[in-house]
Amino acid sequence: MKLPRDLSGDEVCRALKRLGFEFVRQTGSHRHYVKDSLHPCVPMHCEIKPKTLQSILKQAEITVEELLDKL
Repeated sequence: MKLPRDLSGDEVCRALKRLGFEFVRQTGSHRHYVKDSLHPCVPMHCEIKPKTLQSILKQAEITVEELLDKL
């Protein structure tokens, strides 16, 4: 499945929370989440670029389908 190009940082954060990730801290415009040994970092931009979203999904060890299910 293709990566969406219109997701904002807020939408990705909401989806991560619904997947069980817990907000830990914010450094500048980046929010850090944790779940077990996974530590994804989400930039709070209006639109997240596809490569950045791919990196977030890799850090969280989730698929695009799982993310879109929780939006």
